[in-house]
Amino acid sequence: MKENILFALWFFLPAGIANVAPIFAAKWRLLESLNKPLDFGQTFRGKRILGDNKTIRGLIVGIIIGSTAGLLFQNSLLFGFLLSIGALGGDAFKSFVKRQVGIPSGKTWFPFDQLDYIIGALLLSTLHVQLTAAQYIAVIIVWFTIHIIASITGYLFRYKSSPL
Repeated sequence: MKENILFALWFFLPAGIANVAPIFAAKWRLLESLNKPLDFGQTFRGKRILGDNKTIRGLIVGIIIGSTAGLLFQNSLLFGFLLSIGALGGDAFKSFVKRQVGIPSGKTWFPFDQLDYIIGALLLSTLHVQLTAAQYIAVIIVWFTIHIIASITGYLFRYKSSPL
C-alpha cells in the first residue's frame, strides 16, 4: 500500500501542478493580456459554456508548468503534456456541465470539483502508460485527499473564496 501511495504522488504530480498553476497565475497577474475566457463569452442553450474563470492564460500556464513537471519528474515532456491537458480538460468539462445544470461559476460542486482533473488526466495518461487497478485507485484517493487539503489551505490563504 505504501508503495502505491508513493507511486501516486510521483506519477500524478504534473497533473496536480497543472491543475493549481492557473490559480497562482491569476493571483500573480502573470500574462495579463491572456486573461480572456476560453469560451470567449459564448453560450450553449442560453448558458455560458465555461464561464469567466477558465481562461486562455490559465490553460497556457497550466500546460507549460505541468509539461515541465513531467519532464523533470518523469523525464517525459509528452507525458507531462498529456497529464496537463487531461487535468485542465477534465476541469473545463466539469465547468461546462456545472453551467448547464445551473451551478454558478465559482460555486462548490462536491465531489466533482475534486475529481474532474483526476479523471481527465488519468484518461489521457492511458495514451502513454497503463496502470494496475490498485495504482489507479491509489492515484484517485491520494489526489482527491490532496485536493481537499489544498483547497482548505487555499481558502485560509485567501486564494479561494470557499474551502471546497
